[in-house]
Amino acid sequence: MMKLENVRGILAVVGLVLIEGCAAPQPSPDLLAPTEAQMKIRSLQTRSFDLKDRQLAMRGVIAALQDLGFIIERANESLGLVTAARFAEPNFYDVVGVTVTVRSETESRMMVRANAIYNNKPIEDPKVYQNFFATLERALFVTQN
Repeated sequence: MMKLENVRGILAVVGLVLIEGCAAPQPSPDLLAPTEAQMKIRSLQTRSFDLKDRQLAMRGVIAALQDLGFIIERANESLGLVTAARFAEPNFYDVVGVTVTVRSETESRMMVRANAIYNNKPIEDPKVYQNFFATLERALFVTQN
């Protein structure tokens, strides 16, 4: 049989290991520093448009998303924010979500940034963003005329 001192020693070691395992890992100091890959994807996600009216830009974003088959979940004009989602082809059980922000760049220009995810993973394919901005340009042309 084990002696009581041995059992206490084993329990003490197990306790220390459990306490050490519960310690949160320390984040690195550059955790929130932008990487080159992030800056590249940001440039793909962002376009500027010659518009003075943010409300017009928001209507264009909503129209473009609806043209692409998205269901608008939220639109907040004061924040310049639109979120939308749709089921992805060909399976229709995958989900594509998009968040679009609209903000003034200058007095006569609006900056639009789209951020898309596929099943909770960021979409980094440039063609996806090119398609969105081409559709947005057409929607803005229609809403301006």
